[in-house]
Amino acid sequence: MSNSGLSSVVESRRINAALAGAIAVFLAVAAVGQFLAGELEWAGFTVGVFVVTLVPPVAKRQVTAMLPWEVVLLAALPIVSRALVAGESIGGMTFSGRLTTYVAVAAVALLIAVELDVFTRVKMNHRFAVVFVVVTTMAAAGIWAVVRWLSDVLIGTRFLYDGRAEAVIEEALMWDFVAATLAGVAAGVLFEYYFRRHARLVRRIPEATPGERPDEEVPRR
Repeated sequence: MSNSGLSSVVESRRINAALAGAIAVFLAVAAVGQFLAGELEWAGFTVGVFVVTLVPPVAKRQVTAMLPWEVVLLAALPIVSRALVAGESIGGMTFSGRLTTYVAVAAVALLIAVELDVFTRVKMNHRFAVVFVVVTTMAAAGIWAVVRWLSDVLIGTRFLYDGRAEAVIEEALMWDFVAATLAGVAAGVLFEYYFRRHARLVRRIPEATPGERPDEEVPRR
């Protein structure tokens, strides 16, 4: 069945690449702004999201081999929301701090999962797809914690060692992992029930080259 109207526009490879590219440009500008403002932690994270976003077109050497614009937007939302609601909090949970970080880490895991599902021959069943995103989120949260710790130890930043007692820092870090896991569950469900089942992602990528995943949707069991 042929698509028409908004559906055909959203599934257009060129439109998808243009929208995703525009968001990538925003990420690059935001990273520069964060670096100039001295927000090195978030500048590094934003650069990481920017790099992950550009992996498919660089690897395939095709501009239209872009991630779906929806998932790129989801990854950029924590950066946008942090700028818009910086300092706002609910019940002591600051949006520009922990809450934004949880969503951001889950968004990176979602980016990686969509890249594997759309641009590689990796096949995941429904349950494993959700588990994969959750585990990837937990791994990303762990790597992010190690990067902050190394920065504090080697460079002298104060991402973790900010004057609090070590027991307080360790407890806060454990709660970070718990919250990141919950965010990963939400991202995993979103990945499975929207991006794999309803978003028609495969229609937006370029024709497959010999040996690569064919440019048609594979029925999932």
